[in-house]
Amino acid sequence: MRDQAESLRMKMQQSKSVGKSIAVVSGKGGVGKSNFTTNFAITLVNCGKKVIIVDMDIGMGNIHILLGKGTRSSLKDYLQGDVTLEQVIYEGTNDLHYISGGTGLAGLLDWSELMFDRLLTAFENLQASYDYILFDMGAGATNWSLDLLVAVEDIIVVSTTEPTSITDAYSMMKYIHYKDREKNFYLLCNRVLTSEEGTDTLNRLKKTMFRFLSKDVFVLGSLPEDKLVRQAVKKQVPFSILYPNAQITKMLKKITFRYMQGNISEVVIGNSSNKFISKLKSIFSKGSD
Repeated sequence: MRDQAESLRMKMQQSKSVGKSIAVVSGKGGVGKSNFTTNFAITLVNCGKKVIIVDMDIGMGNIHILLGKGTRSSLKDYLQGDVTLEQVIYEGTNDLHYISGGTGLAGLLDWSELMFDRLLTAFENLQASYDYILFDMGAGATNWSLDLLVAVEDIIVVSTTEPTSITDAYSMMKYIHYKDREKNFYLLCNRVLTSEEGTDTLNRLKKTMFRFLSKDVFVLGSLPEDKLVRQAVKKQVPFSILYPNAQITKMLKKITFRYMQGNISEVVIGNSSNKFISKLKSIFSKGSD
């Protein structure tokens, strides 16, 4: 193992507590993943948690747009060594913090060893400062994003009731499961027309995972198709803030509480807690052999 990775491991062992790492994914685009991530994060903040969103859709990020905020620097700039970590952390709404993925970058970054070292350092610092780190992943999967998904503690999978969305969500979970059979999956069905079709979709995914992979997954629930969401996006204000009494906001609160109750140990104390950084280092070390 590289000397720098060993040094980072020793630093992490000195940490008293680390925040929980969560990736929000979807098998395909257009399911409302980033919108969910933003409003889920705000709800966690309203529960008294320190939360940061890291927009991992590098070059196509839109978290800052949903928050109605601008950015001078992005995660891309930090990874390339152009700015410090502090310069890419912005305050959104209601004390929510975020890191933009950046825009206007064609194609994926070529991940050098220096970039990965900077990524590890950033995540180490973020875990020491926040209760929850939400990674808003780009739709689909790439080699480097799958490595990150294997490293995080929990994965929230967002699907709709469309057959293609369901199939892609299952394929994503299957691939990650084969990489890490202990991974925690949480299912959310978005943009449902009725609660029944949402329940049916979630049960189908849950049963399929258990039948073919012998893997049990956790069902968070469903969020309805709501014109208020579209209005909130146009106004660049999260719907949970703009419409606090709307039915979708109330349902999101229930889903957030359900998630928190399913993860009693929200901030783990001790050296054994930081599996996220350890997995990232292990993955990269194997890839560079």
